[in-house]
Amino acid sequence: MHLQHYILTNFKNYESQRIDCSPRLNCYVGHNGMGKTNLLDAVYYLCMGKSHFNLPDSLIARHNEAFFRLEGHFLRENRPERIVAKVTPRKKKELERNNTAYLRLSEHVGLLPVVMIAPDDTYLATEGSEARRRFLDNTLSQLDNHYLQQLITYNKVLQQRNALLKQFADNGRYNTALIEAYDQQLLGPGRAIHEARRQFMSRFQGILREKYRVISGEAESIDCTYDSKLNDHSFESLLEDAREKDRILQRTTVGIHKDDLDFTIAGYPLKRFASQGQLKSFVLALKLAQYRLLQSEKKMAPILLLDDIFDKLDNERVRHLLGLLLEGDFGQVFITDTDENRLGAIVEHFGQEYLNYRVDNGKATKMPVL
Repeated sequence: MHLQHYILTNFKNYESQRIDCSPRLNCYVGHNGMGKTNLLDAVYYLCMGKSHFNLPDSLIARHNEAFFRLEGHFLRENRPERIVAKVTPRKKKELERNNTAYLRLSEHVGLLPVVMIAPDDTYLATEGSEARRRFLDNTLSQLDNHYLQQLITYNKVLQQRNALLKQFADNGRYNTALIEAYDQQLLGPGRAIHEARRQFMSRFQGILREKYRVISGEAESIDCTYDSKLNDHSFESLLEDAREKDRILQRTTVGIHKDDLDFTIAGYPLKRFASQGQLKSFVLALKLAQYRLLQSEKKMAPILLLDDIFDKLDNERVRHLLGLLLEGDFGQVFITDTDENRLGAIVEHFGQEYLNYRVDNGKATKMPVL
């Protein structure tokens, strides 16, 4: 699977731009703030139906423009796939596959697997549990659309239950039977999501350790474990035991929306004991392990988007990372950098077809291939 070309209209700082793509390596070079990352995010949007950076569509359209449009031409299993996103903020988003609109945007997720690695991905290790759950959900939703539908159902019921708890507090009345009815609706999707996450982690841990070993040069050991109260207790009993607490706090305090991933290095919490280089290496390993699992289970190579990945890495870790990327059986790769010489070294070792663009203030210019 690969992207043949894509067209941006009013997308972020691009007024109108067509980008032709190599099936192997695509390089975007330019100073910070010129629009390199926006080109990667456009590819991600075409694959996932949303921005990698969790931005609302109202903040994506070019300044003073009322809409944006993306069009991508892919080759998947030797068949062409034309994906078009038409977005007018505050109106219904339209996503089309081969001139037919999806009834539900969620139906598109997983068709074109993608992994993006960005400089601020260290937030996965340093921020709260929501970021790590989002990583789990992103991966599992691309692997299994049924998981995504269960997640959508769970979040909808959770939102309704929380609104009801707040309404009870505002009215000074509490209806146990109504809360129990919402609990019953949470149980099915909650259990399914927990089991899918648990099985995923059993497959994921070994791949993660191996990727970190290669990137770090076997410098230190790491681990990742799945933290969920459902590991040791039934969801039904958790909801029942937390009912009074939920009433007081006006929100649902137990469930898979409280799950987390625990990251460790040499047996210690990663967040507290890792250096900047170790954090960056861990997150790179996390994303590359995500890539390998998607590749193995989808039976196709995901598109790999690498945004300024050498930032904050010392030369030794850069060397190990380059070795991992160049020797691996990756599919189509898009990479950005501010250092043309560094990208040139990657191109030199790739030894395969590539395209190189210079990006300057929302304009991408194809450069001659040497």
